[in-house]
Amino acid sequence: MNLQRFLPIARWLPAYRRDDLPSDLIAGLTVAVMLVPQAMAYAMLAGLPPVVGLYASTVPMILYALFGTSRQLAVGPVAMDSLLVMVGVGALATPGSAAFISYALTLMLMVGAIQLVLGLLRAGFVVTFLSGPVISGFMSAAALIIGTSQLKHLLGIDLPRAQVHTVWTLAAQRIGEINTATLAIGLLAIGVIKLLKRVAPRVPSALVVVVGGTLAVVGLGLDAAGVAVIGDVPRGLPPLSLPDVSLSTLSALFPIAFAIAVVAFMEAISVARFFAQTHKYAIDPSQELIALGVANLGGAFVSGYPVTGGLSRSAVADQAGARTPLAALVTAASIVLVLLFLTPLFRDLPKAVLAAIIIVAVTKLFNVAEARHLWRTDRVDLGTLLITFLATLGLGIQEGILVGVAVSIFVFVARRTRPHYAVLGRLRAEHVWRNVENHPDAVPEPGVLVLRFDVSFYFGNVEFLKDCIAREITQSAAPIRCVVLDMNGVNALDSSASAMLLDLLDTLAEQHIALHLAAVKVPVQRTIEKFEALAKGLQGRLFLTVERAVAAAVDGEPTAAGAEAQR
Repeated sequence: MNLQRFLPIARWLPAYRRDDLPSDLIAGLTVAVMLVPQAMAYAMLAGLPPVVGLYASTVPMILYALFGTSRQLAVGPVAMDSLLVMVGVGALATPGSAAFISYALTLMLMVGAIQLVLGLLRAGFVVTFLSGPVISGFMSAAALIIGTSQLKHLLGIDLPRAQVHTVWTLAAQRIGEINTATLAIGLLAIGVIKLLKRVAPRVPSALVVVVGGTLAVVGLGLDAAGVAVIGDVPRGLPPLSLPDVSLSTLSALFPIAFAIAVVAFMEAISVARFFAQTHKYAIDPSQELIALGVANLGGAFVSGYPVTGGLSRSAVADQAGARTPLAALVTAASIVLVLLFLTPLFRDLPKAVLAAIIIVAVTKLFNVAEARHLWRTDRVDLGTLLITFLATLGLGIQEGILVGVAVSIFVFVARRTRPHYAVLGRLRAEHVWRNVENHPDAVPEPGVLVLRFDVSFYFGNVEFLKDCIAREITQSAAPIRCVVLDMNGVNALDSSASAMLLDLLDTLAEQHIALHLAAVKVPVQRTIEKFEALAKGLQGRLFLTVERAVAAAVDGEPTAAGAEAQR
């Protein structure tokens, strides 16, 4: 195995330019300033002690820098993975308990193993089952679920984990119990973060509200007024940990582990591709799977929980000037210094501030613009988005993903079993054939039916194709003596489709109708040649263009000389 391919640091580190060092140092420190409060907030969202978020931002980030191909991707805890951890592990243990932490470690190990195996198999294609509308619907619902999960910290009242509408109903019923000081801190933090992002985007808004909230609690004694704080944060390097690999635990966690592995890769690869295109360099999706897998595997042994590349942190790294993965190594080193020396400073940090950071972060996941776009362009995909959204809200995170994938596959199959087709006519001025419905000037050739199917022929659509041809022949105003199939959109034939064409030849011959194929591509022609009976039946009936196929039909029955070299 090529070492530079498997271990990209062996490629970029020897060629590292000293001119890039200042930019990488600044970017690494900037991301660390943002990551410290974010990581603690996301760990709280996952049902874990805040310090676990810091642990998850050390070794995994180092490992990604060694194995990853993106120069700007900042790996660490993210909102989506944190929610999935809470949902998946929360079904097995009480959030925050020792058992919960143990399950989270095992989940990180499983996520890493799944990603690593998929990467080694070059199997990044699995993410194609999560279409854009499914991801958009899922993330929009997740944004509501995440925001709702933080209500208890924002309002200062104890609310159970339940469906979104149940939590909001209970919150409304207990409105008189809201802790005013807690709510004020939370709303003020949200306002400050939003304001700073608008007027001073380079200022680390999360750190500003963390410092401000902590000073308010200490200076005004707000903890005595019922404002909840995160309490003591352990100091020191991440402790070594040993995940539970019992068969019962692995089987119980596998569904959520696979979901996290795929969703996390989708999020990371989307961000990595964006910055790679911006800076004109290439990334390797399968190597990215390997890098994320190794990062999660390593993190499982240093008390972490599942991580991936985050958009907001990566954007900050890019804006701060990150040139190489060295910036990520600087970030990890900075987090280690925080763990060694600065954790006591977070003891009086209000949970409402961390909730505010989470709420602001997930508002970007709620994608109304995508729904509006699909309303104008593709109502079927909009339906997929809405079904996924409602299923995620009503049934749960895992179930929502599965429903969305099932709907996507159903739509995919339906569109290919009942594909779009067009009756073609000649545009005389341009000497081309176009859909008569879209081009009023396109004139069909009398007695010749020209059809174009915009899909490959396979077992799932052969009956539909035959029915369409028969219907168009029946509905034709003039008797048809030849059917011409424009095969430009057909990239392949399977055995069922080949059998259908042979049967179509015989059926049309009984009606004294010829069958011509135009613009047949080489892979399709080779398939026809392997099917001896079909090749014999179509001898002299394959043409380079629709125009030639129609001309042959007008002039009379084709001969063997009518066959033409294809593409």
